[in-house]
Amino acid sequence: MHIVIVTGLSGSGKSEAMNVMEDMGFYCVDNLPPALLPKFVEVCSSSQGALNKVALGIDIRGYKFFKDLNESLRFMEKNDYKFDIIFLEADDNTLVRRYKMTRRKHPLALEDNIFQGIQRERAMLEELKQQSGYIINTTNMKPSDLKDEINNIFKEGKEKTNLIISVTSFGFKHGIPIDADLVFDVRFMPNPYYIEDLKEKTGDDKEVRDYVMNSNQSVIFKEKLQDMIEFLIPNYIKEGKNHLVIAIGCTGGRHRSVTIANLLYDFLKDKGYRVFKKHRDYTLK
Repeated sequence: MHIVIVTGLSGSGKSEAMNVMEDMGFYCVDNLPPALLPKFVEVCSSSQGALNKVALGIDIRGYKFFKDLNESLRFMEKNDYKFDIIFLEADDNTLVRRYKMTRRKHPLALEDNIFQGIQRERAMLEELKQQSGYIINTTNMKPSDLKDEINNIFKEGKEKTNLIISVTSFGFKHGIPIDADLVFDVRFMPNPYYIEDLKEKTGDDKEVRDYVMNSNQSVIFKEKLQDMIEFLIPNYIKEGKNHLVIAIGCTGGRHRSVTIANLLYDFLKDKGYRVFKKHRDYTLK
């Protein structure tokens, strides 16, 4: 029997993850009180194969019962019930934005202070996060990205590290991404903005990419960037880092940064890393 526990921070995408698990043929139960976990697993185990793939959504909504979770997990380990834990998270600003968009109240927010609720929840879930076999940071993910990530883990059965890499393009005039771990300035590269035929295009367009990369400095920078990132990643993995944000910036975030972000994304994807891409200022002028 394959048991998957889906947990993590409120607003990080657990409901979407449960939908994906259901599409993969898992029998899904959301917001199960942790104290009922041992009994539920016993029922599934005695179903003679009818319930051989089970996904359980457990989160802080049942915080009055949450203290029972560790005891339930120990019961499962003692009785040789094999299980995986997926822990979903996102940065504070993303979680706040998602809550404001849905106009829902955070389960631990006092007097509607979402940020304080998030901090309390992080502290309460830290121990569970450390026990998780898969940590997924959804900050820069679209729902389709999360679906692909879960499929890669449980459907394809590939060997995975916990490190997720987000490659983000941005414009300095709109501010540096606050969650960036590494920031690279590509404003020294040829600027398509001053070419009339290229001004309204973006780094996704071949003409812009060719213009930006038709320079020795651009080619050398790309090669050195790839070499450095490839050196750094195994060291980040070794230190237990689970989310690396690489930000590539130019003036407006439409041409040069998009070009280099796309090239770096393709390079890391070809290397087999868990990598996602976001053009933050793509549509801004």
